[in-house]
Amino acid sequence: MRAEIDAIAFDIDGTLYSNWSFYRQLFPFLLGHTRFLSAFGEARRDIRIWQEAHPGAAHEDFFGWQAELAARRLGADPGETRARIDRLIYEGWKPLFARVKPYRHTAETFRRCRAAGLKIGILSDFLPEQKGDIWGLADLSDVVVGSEETGALKPSPIPFRALAGKLGVDPERILYVGNSVRSDVEGARAVGMKTACIVHPVALLLGHKVPGADISFASYRKLTRIVLE
Repeated sequence: MRAEIDAIAFDIDGTLYSNWSFYRQLFPFLLGHTRFLSAFGEARRDIRIWQEAHPGAAHEDFFGWQAELAARRLGADPGETRARIDRLIYEGWKPLFARVKPYRHTAETFRRCRAAGLKIGILSDFLPEQKGDIWGLADLSDVVVGSEETGALKPSPIPFRALAGKLGVDPERILYVGNSVRSDVEGARAVGMKTACIVHPVALLLGHKVPGADISFASYRKLTRIVLE
């Protein structure tokens, strides 16, 4: 694939680490903030529904909009809800991510792709700085983008186009690596990117291929070999 791309970009959550490794850390938080976290999740679902009805549109004040939608669910003040989201989620989850370990060989993949002349990007639906230096991977990247800062969540084309623009690479020459068919594979394909999707090793062993993905993989060493062939 190396001859077909000039850049490779990665989602973070569920892609660079196992979601289960984070859920184990999140469990005590969930017990104490179930209603709040549910309202936050529903607000983000409402945002995606709105995006489907307004293709290619972004919101000028994404964080204020998100807080307003969550506040409606909670029957709370939007300003107070925004401060609570910042305190409990964007800042409050930082120590949890500090205890999460990335998948094996992720740094090796970044280094080898960089040595092969590929530009490297990261695009996440949460603020990337929530994960600190992203286990050292931010320093190996040319571009790190949080979709919220673009005014839209994946699978909107807006964050993917912003990523391509910051990389200075045409979307057709970018491989985007994720774990969600809807958000990552379909979102990236819609703007012309090639796609790779991580799957469980057992699923891959049983012959499962992710619909629409150019690459289905279970280990980063395998991904590296495929990309650099």
